[in-house]
Amino acid sequence: MIERGLYPDFPPAVLAETRKMEESHRFGGDGIRDLRGLPWFSIDNDDTRDLDQLTVADAESADILVYVAIADVDALVGQESDTDRHAGHNTVSVYTPVRIFPMLPERLSTGLTSLHEGEDRLAIVVEMAVGEDGAVGRVDIFRAAVRNKARLTYNGVAAWLEGHGPLPKEAKGLDGQLRLQDEAAERLRQRRHERGALQFETLRSKPVVEGGRVRGIEEDRKNRAKELIEDFMLAANSTTASFLEQRGYPSIRRLVRSPARWPRIMDIAARLGERLPAEPRPADLSRFLERRRAADPEGYPELSLSVLKLLGSGEYTVDLPGQPAPGHFGLAADDYTHATAPNRRYPDLVTQRLVKAALAGRPAPYEASALEELARWCTRKEDDARRVERQVTKSAAALLLADRIGESFDAIVTGASEKGTWVRTCRYPVEGRLTRGHEHLDVGDRVRVRLVSVDVERGFIDFDC
Repeated sequence: MIERGLYPDFPPAVLAETRKMEESHRFGGDGIRDLRGLPWFSIDNDDTRDLDQLTVADAESADILVYVAIADVDALVGQESDTDRHAGHNTVSVYTPVRIFPMLPERLSTGLTSLHEGEDRLAIVVEMAVGEDGAVGRVDIFRAAVRNKARLTYNGVAAWLEGHGPLPKEAKGLDGQLRLQDEAAERLRQRRHERGALQFETLRSKPVVEGGRVRGIEEDRKNRAKELIEDFMLAANSTTASFLEQRGYPSIRRLVRSPARWPRIMDIAARLGERLPAEPRPADLSRFLERRRAADPEGYPELSLSVLKLLGSGEYTVDLPGQPAPGHFGLAADDYTHATAPNRRYPDLVTQRLVKAALAGRPAPYEASALEELARWCTRKEDDARRVERQVTKSAAALLLADRIGESFDAIVTGASEKGTWVRTCRYPVEGRLTRGHEHLDVGDRVRVRLVSVDVERGFIDFDC
């Protein structure tokens, strides 16, 4: 982290500042609605302690009203405070297999600004009326006091929704809420895909570390509960971007550009007997991916990974009132920001301040030039953080594979450039560099590779072909 300009520890000034912070009890007045009586709940990973969102839904004729409550981090972390400046330097929490380096001190991120079960908290609430066709009609954004009634987990909720597990005991009395939210999420998802948004299914690897030792590598797959939350967060982020645009406020947008490597995506489609047009269009790619998912569900994760790599990574940019909004190719959306995770992403905290200014009728708290600088910085530091996460993950994988030197694996090419060629193995979902035999290979090619060396400290895993 230090090599990449990230701060692994909090300086004394930040710790001293956060020790003085007290939980805000201003749950009335100033336009703050009291919604603590609603059956809010959170759904997240089993071990997550920095809870950024709660959800609740209500049926209204043919519409389903969805409410997403987002932790009001700005209520305690003032702009230009020591804590804010530290968060604005790292810009994200860094998640490694052995330790989490939070963007905000744990007294905040897993304490005072986390939407813990049974605790009263301030929040920014995004209200969306989801129609039968999945279109979001009436929307509203406001400040509110909320209380988490149940802390649920992805695996527990997914097992019940998918019909192969009981209702989690923590969700007693919430089965109707879960069904209603699942229906709303399905509507949103279907509408998004009709618009051309891409649906990927990649196999993410997660080293299992117990007692200081790497015990194995797990596959982190999507499930119905993860999709439910993802659908709600995507809709809330788009609604927030549109809200700021309509109020005449600038915003930091999340952008995925039209893919420069579209010809290679066309080649992959042609190899599978499909044809894509020469002009990149999300809807065409989405239909191709849907056909391949139906035709080859087992091989679809590999195809998803290849296309994702060729699309390129996202970045932050600034949208100014009255100017054409930057689009998100993967979501087939013109209006998209990051707003739903202010405990762990700095752009979300910036967006929250802009929203609160718009609600209060105050001038934007950031000049356009400052926002542009922030967007560039957040893109850069996000990339630095992801490189740290990948290196530590690969170090853990290298440790696990150290006694398998010389073994052969089926793999898929995930990266090919002047800097090198990378492959991801199928038996163990780990990525390494191809040191020999990479001539004429490109992203999406399937190869048989042999593990030749590992460097645990540097996170290097080398194969030849």
